[in-house]
Amino acid sequence: MKRAAIVLASIFGVAGALLLALFFAYLGITAGVRLDPEKLTLDTACVRVYDIGGDPMETAERESVSIRSLPAYVPNAFVAVEDKRFYTHNGMDYRRIAKAMLKNAASFSFREGASTISQQLIKNTHLTSDKTIARKLKEMKLTRALERRYSKEEILELYVNSIYFGHNAFGIGSAANFYFGKDAEELTPAESAMLAALVRSPNTYSPFKNPEKCLGRRDFVLSLMLKQGYITTAQYAEARKTPLPALPTESSRNVYLSRVFEELSAIFPEAGSGELGSLKVYTAFDKNLQNELESAEVSSDYCAVVLDNRTHAVKALHSTCGTPKRLPASVIKPLLVYAPAIEENLISPATPLSDERTDFGGYMPDDCDGASGKYVSARYALAHSVNIPAVRVLNALGCDRACSYLEKLRLPVEEEDRTLALALGGMKEGFPLPALAEAYAAFANGGCFAPFSTILRVESESGKVIYNYRPQKTRVFSDETCALINDMLKTAAKEGTAKRLACLPFSVCAKTGTAESKNGNTDAYTVAYTAEDAVAVWLGNRDNSPVDATGGGLPANIALRVLKALYADGAPQEFPACGGVERVAFDRLSYENDHKIVLSDPLAPVGENLYELFRKSAMPTEMCDRFSAPKIVCPGISVKNGTVYLELCQTKYYEYEVKRKNRGETTTIYRGKFQKLICDNSVRAGESYTYSVTPYYKDHAGETVTLPSVHIEAGGELPEDWWK
Repeated sequence: MKRAAIVLASIFGVAGALLLALFFAYLGITAGVRLDPEKLTLDTACVRVYDIGGDPMETAERESVSIRSLPAYVPNAFVAVEDKRFYTHNGMDYRRIAKAMLKNAASFSFREGASTISQQLIKNTHLTSDKTIARKLKEMKLTRALERRYSKEEILELYVNSIYFGHNAFGIGSAANFYFGKDAEELTPAESAMLAALVRSPNTYSPFKNPEKCLGRRDFVLSLMLKQGYITTAQYAEARKTPLPALPTESSRNVYLSRVFEELSAIFPEAGSGELGSLKVYTAFDKNLQNELESAEVSSDYCAVVLDNRTHAVKALHSTCGTPKRLPASVIKPLLVYAPAIEENLISPATPLSDERTDFGGYMPDDCDGASGKYVSARYALAHSVNIPAVRVLNALGCDRACSYLEKLRLPVEEEDRTLALALGGMKEGFPLPALAEAYAAFANGGCFAPFSTILRVESESGKVIYNYRPQKTRVFSDETCALINDMLKTAAKEGTAKRLACLPFSVCAKTGTAESKNGNTDAYTVAYTAEDAVAVWLGNRDNSPVDATGGGLPANIALRVLKALYADGAPQEFPACGGVERVAFDRLSYENDHKIVLSDPLAPVGENLYELFRKSAMPTEMCDRFSAPKIVCPGISVKNGTVYLELCQTKYYEYEVKRKNRGETTTIYRGKFQKLICDNSVRAGESYTYSVTPYYKDHAGETVTLPSVHIEAGGELPEDWWK
């Protein structure tokens, strides 16, 4: 007994010493911590956003809402899911804390939280989100001070007015307007539950980004509200039938700022509602360029973006309907078809492609003006957006292989969309315009892709830099492929479908696209870029109703105006020279007649060569020798009325030497330029003659062609159709 008493006393002594040490530690850590009522206001619980010049940007309006003006179920939706004993505890829910500690101990983690609404308010307005004991001790002291000074109603009002609801919506008033286009006083039980569902993670449960997750979380909140008596069974049943909002309300939409806050949520993915407060966010926003985008006069929905290719920053972004996924039309061709095919050494800009109507296993694409039936170069096909050659190249490349390049450009394609129709932008949903612009920027960056950001850096309220944007680059295409694609798209801007940009005093790469339906055009694009910037424009209607526009029309005009504004003070830098690309001469006759790329004969005269850029690693190898080693087909020969007729074939630039052999003697009967018929009437009846023809180009003799021997019969006559 005595020993047991000693052991028990020792345990209590150690425990007491530990508690005393913790108490003094608590006093030391929290000594200077004081509740600051000014920090509890809505104005301090927000993110401040700055443009490229360091000037504050206009963010969403923030209005404090009186909790007494709200239906009771609105604040109670937050109580139900975040702190069901809010009205009975003194700021700390010790039962919940104990439960969380047990779960964390069992899982060897700190996943389970136990913060009350009062603690969340303190953390969001007074402290950082660091998961440390010191921060937790400070939070406890401030929470107790909060509970002593404010009523439960006042705490709940401060809480709902300081929460971040995602998409640049701070406070319940801003959130109600953004998501539902109404005042907070008009919120329904379903809407209240959805807003409460966002508290855990506004980015994860956004109805516009993850509607399925949002719906599940909302219905879970509704079930808690019913269980805790905040709504009736009838209200619960009605709320469950209510659909989620599909789009933000018109009055609340600011696409650039929405993207800023989406990126901010991705940078700090673990941040719960309100934890993004008291931050300074510095962006690449250029208000002058933004004004250019917003000043476009269009009668349809419209989206435009300006990117800085060098820093991977978004300079300006405007839209009348958010950034929905739309069919990419022919804008997809360089990304999906031509660049991958060049990368795989399947084609070059010179590759001849048939524009003949073809049945590709049941799919028969056509051109806008009908198939020409002729061969065109890959450069021409891309610059003029000819459809059939693009499908032909994709068919040779393979849809899966081509789509693997889109995957690297963060343009994923569903399995059901991997058909040849994809070459013309045919798919189920499509891509947002900014994503297409980012993919094109890879061509301006030597084939390296990196996602673009509106945010350059983030600072704490004290000015400490806590985030710097550093683009993570992925190699998609080689420098050589990009050099060729850039040059081909310069042709599109000079003389192709984007020729409205040809008036610019500097070179620009561009591609247009127009998506059609049986009722008319539904989407019209222009994407243009230099080494420094990219500009992308889309016109359409969110309901897919027809628009009176084509990619080379109004979108190109808008891009032209923006490019002029971008470089009003001087032309952009040119793309750097690529050592892996070479301009090569190839034979015109072989290309036009035989649709083959054959290196030019070194002796070829001016006018007989074509020129194109090739990758040095994929140069044509066959060489033409029709000038250094002239060749002709065998001439025709006939005899009529004692005269021998030789019919020469036409070969431009050649001279001919015709010789006759008789009785062992060889005589030159002609040497000179082309003549269709060479006549030899100095032959004798009863004699046999053998003729030979040798082509010449300057001093270079070609292969001699010996004709069949002829015998001169006395009075011999040939049929009238001998020349056939």
